[in-house]
Amino acid sequence: MIATCSDLFIMVRRCLLTFKPFRIFVVGIGFFSLCFLMTSLGGQFSAKRPVDSPFTVRAEVLSGHESRGVLRKISDMLEVIMKRMDALSKLGNTTEAHRLDELSSALDRIQPVGLVERIQAIAQNMSDMAVRVEQILQRSMAANRVREGTLGQCETPKDPRYPDCPSKMDAAFRSDIGALLEQVGAGKESLSFMKRRIRRMAAQWASAARRLDDKLRDHRREQKRILVHVGFLTEESGDVFSPKVLKGGPLGEMVQWADILTALHVLGHDLKISVSLKELHGFLGVPPGRGNCPLTGPLPFDLIYTDYHGLQQMKHHMGLSLRKHKCHIRVIDTFGTEPAYNHEEYATLHGYRTNWGYWNLRGQQYMTMFPHTPDNSFMGFVAEELNETERLNIQRNKVNNMAVVYGKDASMWKVSGKEKFLAILHRYMEIHGTVYYEAQRPPEVPAFVKNHGLLPQQELQQLLRKAKLFIGFGFPYEGPAPLEAIANGCIFLQPKFNPSHSSLNHDFFRGKPTSRKVSSQHPYAEQYIGRPHVITIDFNNSEEFESTVREIMRMNVKPFLPYEYTCEGMLERVHAYIQNQDFCRPEAPFPPVNSSWLGDAPGPFVLPPDSSILAWGANASSYAPWPPLSALRLLASPEGQSCVRACRRAGLVCEPALYRFINIREAFSALDLQCDGLESEMNHLFPAFSAEHAECGLQRDPLLFSCAGSSGRYRRLCPCRDYRVGQVALCRDCL
Repeated sequence: MIATCSDLFIMVRRCLLTFKPFRIFVVGIGFFSLCFLMTSLGGQFSAKRPVDSPFTVRAEVLSGHESRGVLRKISDMLEVIMKRMDALSKLGNTTEAHRLDELSSALDRIQPVGLVERIQAIAQNMSDMAVRVEQILQRSMAANRVREGTLGQCETPKDPRYPDCPSKMDAAFRSDIGALLEQVGAGKESLSFMKRRIRRMAAQWASAARRLDDKLRDHRREQKRILVHVGFLTEESGDVFSPKVLKGGPLGEMVQWADILTALHVLGHDLKISVSLKELHGFLGVPPGRGNCPLTGPLPFDLIYTDYHGLQQMKHHMGLSLRKHKCHIRVIDTFGTEPAYNHEEYATLHGYRTNWGYWNLRGQQYMTMFPHTPDNSFMGFVAEELNETERLNIQRNKVNNMAVVYGKDASMWKVSGKEKFLAILHRYMEIHGTVYYEAQRPPEVPAFVKNHGLLPQQELQQLLRKAKLFIGFGFPYEGPAPLEAIANGCIFLQPKFNPSHSSLNHDFFRGKPTSRKVSSQHPYAEQYIGRPHVITIDFNNSEEFESTVREIMRMNVKPFLPYEYTCEGMLERVHAYIQNQDFCRPEAPFPPVNSSWLGDAPGPFVLPPDSSILAWGANASSYAPWPPLSALRLLASPEGQSCVRACRRAGLVCEPALYRFINIREAFSALDLQCDGLESEMNHLFPAFSAEHAECGLQRDPLLFSCAGSSGRYRRLCPCRDYRVGQVALCRDCL
C-alpha cells in the first residue's frame, strides 16, 4: 500500500494546525472521504511494496493498457473534485452549510475505480482543496464586509455608446485559477496534464503576481481580449501528443502552453481557449467551411495565440480575412522562424521554402521556447522555484555518486557509443533512468542502470533532488528537463556537437524554418547558464569525459534557476510584450523627409563617453518604438559573422525592431564605411557593406530585417541593445 490513512492523517494534520474549526471540519470531510476511498480499494494497492521509493527499480505489475486506464480514471476523479471545489468557491452569498453539502456531495461521488497506482496524487490535491476552502472563506468574509458597508468596489460602467470602455480599464492580477481550469476543458490526456501542471504551480504564480504588481504599480495595464487556439491538440491536426502523455512522449510543448495560459490568466486578460475547430468557429464568428464565408465584421480579439497547425486552420476557415487580421496573431513556435523563411516570395526565389514558415508575419510575431534568435520573441515557460529551506535541504541531502539520465523514451537511448561513456560513468556513479515501458525492460537501457519507469512530476522532482548529475545523450534538443534538473541542484552534463547540428547535416532540423546551428544538446544552458551548473564536453573523448566526471564529484553547486524562467520573470516578459508590441499600428516613415540631424554630426549616431560603440543621439521625440531608441547601439559585424553573434560578443543583444533606424546611408558613414555605391534590394543580410566592391546595401523590405544569417562577402550593420540582468528579452528601459 502506498500510503495508509494514518500516514495521510499526519500530513493533513500539519495543514490543519492553522485552520479554524470550520476549516478543520471541511478538510476533515475530505480526509475521511479519502480514507474511505482507500479502504474501499482494499488490497488493490498490494502490488506496490511499502519499502518502494522513487530510487528503487519499479516492478511493472500492470499492463500498459491497464496502467493508462488507471491513471486516466485517477485524473478524471480529481477533475470531479476540483471542478466541484471551483464551483463551490464562486458561491459567495450562500451559507456555510450549503457549501459543506456541496463539498460532501463532490466527495461522495468518488467510487472505487479499480487499481490505483499513485494515491499520492490524491493526497497532493488535498492541499489544493484546502486552498479552495480558504478562498471560500475569504469570499464570504469579503461579501459580509460589503453588506456591512466596510468595503466597496466600483464596477466598470457599461454604455452601448462606448463598447470598448471596459477593455481599456487596467487589468487586475488574478490568483484564483478556478475559471482557467474550467476553460481548459477535459477529455484528453494532454489537457489533464496541463491542468495538473496549472494546479501544481498555482501558488507560485500567485506569489509572483503579487511581486510584479508591486513592481508595476505606477504602470498602466490595459486588459486585452485574447483568444488562445492550441492547434496541435485539435483532432483535425491528428493530436499526436495526447496518446503519448503517459508513454514517455514529449511534453515540452504542453508545459509551455500550460504556462502561457496561466500567465495570460494571472495577468488579468479576457481569455478564451479553443482546442477544436468548433470552438474556433464560435469564438471568431465564422461559419463552418473552408473560407467561403470569411470574417466580415471586426475581429473580436486584440490578440490570438496559436501554433503553426492553428495558423493553417485559421487560413482555411477565415479565408482572405486572415490577411487583414494577421497583425493580431502570435505564433508559438518551439524552434523559431527566421525572416528568410517567413517571407514567402523571398523564400521561394532563394531556396528557403520549407513545410513551415512563409506566412509573411513580422519576425517577432513568432514566439519561441528559448531565446534562440532575437528575430523572434522569446516566450519561454517556467520551472518550479524552491524556497530557502528546500534549497538547503537539497544541498544537505545530495548523493554525490548518483546520476540521472535525460531520456524517458527508449529511442533516446539509441546513441552511438553510449555504452562506452556510460561504462565510464558507472565506475564512479550509480546511474538511474526514467524510461517508459509497458511489459518488459527496454533492451536499449543497460542492465546496470536502475530504471524507475515513467515517473510523475512529484517523484521525478524527488529523484532530481537526490542526484548530483543529470546527463544528456544529445537528444531531445532544448527541452525543459535540464532547467528543472539545474533548479533542483543537479549539474547538467551534455555533449558538444562538432560539427554543429543544423538543417544541412541533421534530419531533425530538415524542413524547419531556421538555419540555426546547434552547438550542443541545450545551447541555452550552455550559453546563458554555463559552468558550474552546465558542462559541455566531447563525449567521444574518453579521457575528457572521465576527468569531467571526477571533477563533478568534487563540485558543490547550489540550485539555480534563471529569473526569466521563474513565474515572475515570465509574467514580466509577457506583460511587456502585450502592452508594447503592436504590429497593427502603422509606423511613421523613417528617415523623415528633409531630415536634419542634431548638431554637426553627419547622422543620428554619436559615440558616448567611455564607449567604443555608437549610440542613438538624435532627437527621437517623433519616434516612440519599443524597445526605445535609448537602447540602440550600432556596430558592424566582421565579415562572415551574423548580427546575433556580433552583438553577443559585445555583451549586447541584436534587436530587429530597431533595424529601420540604421537602414540609412548615415549609418555607414558613422561606422567609417565608405560607400562607392549604394543600392537597395530584398536581401535578408542587408543593410550590409561589401568591402570587396566598397558597396553599401540597404534593405528594401522590412519583413526581411534579420539578425540571423551571415556571408563572407558582407560586414553586416547590426542594431544591438542592452538587456536586463536575467531577462534577455527586455532592455533596461523596456519595462
